[in-house]
Amino acid sequence: MKTIVLTRHAKSSWDHDVSDIKRPLSKRGFTDANLVSKSFGTYNVVFDAIYSSPANRALTTCQIFMDNLGLDPELLTIDKQLYDFGGNQVRRFIKSLNDDFEIVMLFGHNHAFTSLANSFGDADIDNLPTSGLVMIEFDVDQWQQVSQGETKLFLRPKDFK
Repeated sequence: MKTIVLTRHAKSSWDHDVSDIKRPLSKRGFTDANLVSKSFGTYNVVFDAIYSSPANRALTTCQIFMDNLGLDPELLTIDKQLYDFGGNQVRRFIKSLNDDFEIVMLFGHNHAFTSLANSFGDADIDNLPTSGLVMIEFDVDQWQQVSQGETKLFLRPKDFK
């Protein structure tokens, strides 16, 4: 059994004259990431690995989740393949994961994450919002075999306001 948790970065700020990859979170982004991560913590999911896009907004969101979930920083790897907006790079990344890992969390971007949530999961998700997460379970033994799974959880910030 393999499980992937796709987490879209929190709301970013456009108030700074920086490149896309350096854009920080907005105040709302911090609030929403804290809301969702604290709620997700009640599910007591134990991760084998966590990966984040190198984009500032994704990495900061990841750090908020890791802090609120009490996760070991050693679990985190930053990977530029997750700085993808279409989804093909992320799909290849997922299919190349170490088969020793059963549960993996990814932090990244749209449209990639909404597209993957819909193609991998069995729920119809119109849009994975900022700070949103979707957990999909696959009845396979190897990440390369991942195709159609079951959407086990879909959390959005508006669910907790």
